[in-house]
Amino acid sequence: MLNKIVIMGRLTRDPELRRTQSGTAVTSFSIACDRDFKSQSGEKETDFIDVVAWRGTAEFVSKYFAKGRMAVVEGRLQIRDWTDRDGGKRRSAEVVADNVYFGDSKRDSGGEYGGSSFGAPPAGGGPAAYGAPMGRAPASNYGGGSDFAEIGEEDGELPF
Repeated sequence: MLNKIVIMGRLTRDPELRRTQSGTAVTSFSIACDRDFKSQSGEKETDFIDVVAWRGTAEFVSKYFAKGRMAVVEGRLQIRDWTDRDGGKRRSAEVVADNVYFGDSKRDSGGEYGGSSFGAPPAGGGPAAYGAPMGRAPASNYGGGSDFAEIGEEDGELPF
């Protein structure tokens, strides 16, 4: 079975970081996603999708994202059945985020990471925790012992 979802949109409010009784971090937020087509009235409609992130991903989102920031969320769809205060049966859908990435640049959102896309930390942490810029190795891979040679700028030509 496959339950995989990727959504992109802007946060409708600041993420709320909470902790469970055992101390596990959990963050909830909503994303506004415009539909690709217009309604019969000629207007674009927007879906407001609830997202929940746990542990390191929750801490990452609450630290680096705010209302209006573009986010790309990768995760799974979860349907919850619950009973409201009046005893009525209710059902809600939400995305449980595995990874959250910046979908905009500093200029677009006023954030601090101009143009780079960072991923939420992988489940196991490690050297790539809190994501290295996409397309580049984590900073811990730079420096001594590298097999790469530095290119001089004397003649301005590339060596290939």
